[in-house]
Amino acid sequence: MGVLILLSCVGYRVAGQIRYSIPEEMKKGSVIGNVAQDLGLDLKRLRSGRARIVSGENIQYTELMTDKGTLAVNERIDREQLCGDVTPCSLSFEIILENPIELHRVTVEILDINDNTPFFPNKDMQFEISESATLGSKFPVESAVDPDVGLNALQNYILSPNNYFILKQHANPDGSKYAELVLQKPLDREEHSTLPLKVIAVDGGNPQRSGTVNINISVLDANDNAPVFNQSVYRATVVENASKGTYITTVNATDADIGTNGEIMFSFSKIKGSTVDMFSIDENTGVISVAGLIDFEKEKKYELRLEAKDRGGLTGTSKVIIDVSDVNDNAPIINIMSFSNTMSEDAPLSTTIAVLNVKDADSEKNGQIKCTMDKTLPFQIQSSLTNYYNLVSDQDFDRETTSEYEIIIIATDSGFPPLSSSVTLQLRISDVNDNRPLFDKDSYSAYVTENNSPGMSIKTLSARDSDWNQNARISYFLEDTHVIGNPVSNFVSINSETGVLHAVRSFDYEQIKELQLSVKAQDGGSPPLSSNVSVKIVIQDQNDNPPQVLYPVLTGGSVVAEMVPRAADVGYLVTKVVAVDVDSGQNAWLSYKLQKATDRALFEVGLQNGEIRTIRQVTDKDAVKQRLTVIVEDNGQPSRSATVIVNVAVADSFPEVLSEFTDFTQDKEYNDNLTFYLVLALAVVSFLFITCLVVIISVKIYRWRQSSVLYHSSLPVIPYYPPRYSDTLGTGTLQHVYNYEVCRTTDSRKSDMKYMQPMSQSLVSVDGAGTETPQVDKQLTGNCSQMSTLFIL
Repeated sequence: MGVLILLSCVGYRVAGQIRYSIPEEMKKGSVIGNVAQDLGLDLKRLRSGRARIVSGENIQYTELMTDKGTLAVNERIDREQLCGDVTPCSLSFEIILENPIELHRVTVEILDINDNTPFFPNKDMQFEISESATLGSKFPVESAVDPDVGLNALQNYILSPNNYFILKQHANPDGSKYAELVLQKPLDREEHSTLPLKVIAVDGGNPQRSGTVNINISVLDANDNAPVFNQSVYRATVVENASKGTYITTVNATDADIGTNGEIMFSFSKIKGSTVDMFSIDENTGVISVAGLIDFEKEKKYELRLEAKDRGGLTGTSKVIIDVSDVNDNAPIINIMSFSNTMSEDAPLSTTIAVLNVKDADSEKNGQIKCTMDKTLPFQIQSSLTNYYNLVSDQDFDRETTSEYEIIIIATDSGFPPLSSSVTLQLRISDVNDNRPLFDKDSYSAYVTENNSPGMSIKTLSARDSDWNQNARISYFLEDTHVIGNPVSNFVSINSETGVLHAVRSFDYEQIKELQLSVKAQDGGSPPLSSNVSVKIVIQDQNDNPPQVLYPVLTGGSVVAEMVPRAADVGYLVTKVVAVDVDSGQNAWLSYKLQKATDRALFEVGLQNGEIRTIRQVTDKDAVKQRLTVIVEDNGQPSRSATVIVNVAVADSFPEVLSEFTDFTQDKEYNDNLTFYLVLALAVVSFLFITCLVVIISVKIYRWRQSSVLYHSSLPVIPYYPPRYSDTLGTGTLQHVYNYEVCRTTDSRKSDMKYMQPMSQSLVSVDGAGTETPQVDKQLTGNCSQMSTLFIL
């Protein structure tokens, strides 16, 4: 049911007031102050109360950073544009918070900086002065304009050095300065027909700024009397909104000269801005009338400088002050700053429903506002800050009795005739939040194949709430749980509005096989109610990993060969290919096949176990070098595979193996380590040879000298008959027989020699970098032979 309400406005005290001072032209984002700290507010309170700035201005110069509690510059602030020459210049606005509603007034004073240079409206000025001008004659200089205020405003005028004029400065009632040229030495046209001067206007800022005007004085003959106004100050009053051409006042001046030198022309001298454009003056009669739109709310008083100039160039000055009277031409303006169109039926008394801002641009009685309302309704108005009013509840609500209120607020000023405006508010009474959301299932399960695309939809969860409107609006959230040490949000996300579960990243079955998570459904009531449900996400395996061969392992620098004796029977186990697959299920079932072979009739590969066995008797006709290519394949769809090459040597001894497998390493680079060892061995052998040679020579020389001594001595010589080898064999002489295998090649560096050893191993490694068999370090080409040498000591 609807109810018509008339609302009247009363006041109440301010919640808080703070004041800041900042210079103009601060960069956007600059911090003005910490509002939260200065007002004693918590950051959570700023966010929960949806704190915001209410200024009523077209431009939002400041911005409230609710996350930090600071007030920052939002738009460029130009003090001259904002306040003109009004000081002090400040911005006033309110910070409003809801739930509960609070109002705090903030005033930011804008301090002037010296960002404007004084300038003259005209860069060149012309004066025509009679040579008969008396000493002390004054010639007004067009005032310079400096939008800055205080010390940064225009402070002084400086005249360029000359012999005829000095500069005197004067101040207007509004504080602005103007200058006059004063003649201090008689002019002589015959000596100087023109005088060029410069006037410099300087401000008081730091650094100081200045502007210059060029003055060109033309010296005339015989006009020696300047016009004189009959009043030094004229006063007049005009009503705002007066039509163009409305008469204001008449000024009068006289000139003692006659003829053209006595003819006077009236004009305005610009003082500031476009003030002179508001009025016009008849240059012949001196009648001042309205020329523009006059608004009391913008300017309450105008002060203009007058000039009376004769035909000879002499000028008299005066000023006129025009006061503007206010009329009731502005109706009150009602702004709804905050309004809760829905109110819970269990809301306590004095709950704030709306915040209203009522303003009237007129002054005095024309700006005094009175509000009215129907007092039979369960509401009342409380005044807060200036021009702000709170609409609060005065009685308990009963939704079953009245579900909706229509409120009409009328604001009337005290002018004549009075002006008024109204605003209508629709208030609806809502239920309380007493039902929690319920899921349509006790638990959910979903299946996702690994290697899914990030962002893929997994499952849609659904819950319902039997409440109404906002209380039934459900939002879905993931509970803060962990999966293998990571937050569950790293794996899945949920759309808070639709309840759709999405994969955040691609899943890998080999790392994680299932996810257990909890989802909360929360309504929009206050306080919110919620319920939880468990969700199980099962990751399904995909054949995304090929088999990996563990044995045999082939490296780039070695060749491994499995040895098979020529006497091997049918079914002889040569080797076994070992492979694994990290997938699971049938994706990890491996099968082995013989893809290529030197002799397919000799070997077979076990399909399931990878064993390589002979399928017939090995004969002497079979090649020593056998090369098998085995493919390992999984059972996935599509299947993946890996291949391995197995070298088999059909031989009974190592020399036979070496003669065949030297081709495997023919293309390898010569091993630098072997070269080093060969050079080292050569050096050692050479050293030992030279040492033995020196020892033998020394022994020979020693024996020769001994024999010489004996020859010359008188002692008898006893002949020495060494025993013959044939006589000493078998009589205790130690015999050593060494067997060698010598391999000779056309390249002497690759010839080698080794001791013959029993060939009991079944696996031969021919590796240039190995340390197990250094005697076969490089490929040998040529003939190998065995020889035995008998040494008898």
